[in-house]
Amino acid sequence: MTLDDLAATIAARAAADPDSSWTARLLAKGPEKCAEKFGEEAIEAIIEAVRDDRAALTREAADVLFHLLVMLHSRGIALSDVMDELGRRQGQSGLAEKAARPNP
Repeated sequence: MTLDDLAATIAARAAADPDSSWTARLLAKGPEKCAEKFGEEAIEAIIEAVRDDRAALTREAADVLFHLLVMLHSRGIALSDVMDELGRRQGQSGLAEKAARPNP
């Protein structure tokens, strides 16, 4: 499965009955809940990375990717938009890219 496949699955399940789909249920709770769930999964991945448990980190990383795509979908951001941004940054040093960002 590719990230594009996963994004397409999320988009298809977004229209499902929230009683029959975890994705639809999460999206029905709104973008804030989607962001909260993404944060929870990211923290769990960090914990497993620190513990150095490869199998657990692999599972948590899958959860992070899934919930990232759900969160993006909840705000109407396509995976292709994120990929375009990564493409824009390609070939540029991370330090130079960060320095070019507007200050909040």
